[in-house]
Amino acid sequence: MKVTVSRKAHFNAAHRLYRKDWTHEKNDDVFGKCNNPNFHGHNYELIVSVTGEIDKETGYVIDMKILKDIIKDEIEDAFDHKNLNVEVLEFKDLNPTAENIAVVIYNKINPKLDSGLRLEITLFETPRNFVTYSGT
Repeated sequence: MKVTVSRKAHFNAAHRLYRKDWTHEKNDDVFGKCNNPNFHGHNYELIVSVTGEIDKETGYVIDMKILKDIIKDEIEDAFDHKNLNVEVLEFKDLNPTAENIAVVIYNKINPKLDSGLRLEITLFETPRNFVTYSGT
């Protein structure tokens, strides 16, 4: 029997949406105010969901303390109160859109999980705008 467990997390980060190889005008046309050269910030809400079989010995899909620690070490410590474009290596050459942030988060957490578990990331950039990524 497969069950999905989820943990919520939160981080605040600044970013700028733009492409270095485009003119300022083209970046403004595509990204609008998100292209602000002085950056802008979001209060990101993260939901990390893990699906797997219930362990017969523990009754867990994954120990939530372990999941909490992975999220803190891999995401909160790396992203919270950071300028994603400037301070987070993964975004040196990757536009930090919500879509790309979700994929980066997935790629940072997935290797830390047992191979039999399936991961899904839901990232809220605003209360109304969110993305979901499950590795496919």
